[in-house]
Amino acid sequence: MSVVDWLLDADPAIRWQVMADLLDEGPDAVARERARVATEGWGAALLDARGDDGQWAGGAHFPKAQPALSGQPWTSTAHVLTELRLLGVDPADARVREAVADVKRVTRWEYDDEPFFEGEVEPCINAALVTNAVYYGEVDDRIVERLLGERMADGGWNCDQERGSVRSSFDTTIGVLEALAAYERVCAARGAIDVHRVREARASGEAYLLERDLLRRKSTGEIPKVTYTQFAFPPRHEYDALRALEHFRLVGAVPDERMREAIDLVHAKRGEDGRWPLDVVHGGDAVNDYGSAGEPNRWITLRALRVLRWAGHPIRG
Repeated sequence: MSVVDWLLDADPAIRWQVMADLLDEGPDAVARERARVATEGWGAALLDARGDDGQWAGGAHFPKAQPALSGQPWTSTAHVLTELRLLGVDPADARVREAVADVKRVTRWEYDDEPFFEGEVEPCINAALVTNAVYYGEVDDRIVERLLGERMADGGWNCDQERGSVRSSFDTTIGVLEALAAYERVCAARGAIDVHRVREARASGEAYLLERDLLRRKSTGEIPKVTYTQFAFPPRHEYDALRALEHFRLVGAVPDERMREAIDLVHAKRGEDGRWPLDVVHGGDAVNDYGSAGEPNRWITLRALRVLRWAGHPIRG
């Protein structure tokens, strides 16, 4: 079985993205497959996990009613909406629209009891919210304004800014870049925020990462965290080089030498069978099991193949 056939022998969330991003199939065929995400497999499991109160796990991010866990409960509303977006669930699906309407009606952040789509205080949390809110058609421009105002002197963002940090972080910066790119693609035509401001902020955050070769501290050349070289799905709030390359692919950037080490890392992780392993699973409660660390993984393989295709290094087989 070829690698592409192996990917196609999978959940609809994988299949539609393979059809669109690797096989260039027609939009009608892609849309038909994508429509199955809400009714089968991983996507249906996430939608089925919604509680009678209209939200997931009883709250927005870290519900107080949840029992003590070893990590973040990825079953809560904010994280499930992110996961559904990564699966590519059709935001126009009736079940999705019902869920989003319920979240808008009842879900409030554990911090300060603010309505869900009006945002929180940490840029990492608000970044994920903006990316999701754009996807589901519920964006609040005030959160985007807040993110623009929280950019740091070195061009990026850091959730620890309010606790005294004066340097940006890879983890927060990639989340904000994804948010700004999503807002720019979908909302710029509305004119609520000057698109040039959004683009300029996105460019500064991208420069922050590129000046560090997507992997290394500018000051010492060290890789700050081993997880930056470990590919995960879902990435959760963590940065890794493949996630960064996916961002640059989506915004249509031209690959250059500053991305070389990250692209070489993607090549290096390919197994002899042509597949890529899942390097790490970020701990915490979850609805879906997307694979075990160290085993060949369809999500990592899909993401690696489309990044390499964008970078001009397509791999066949």
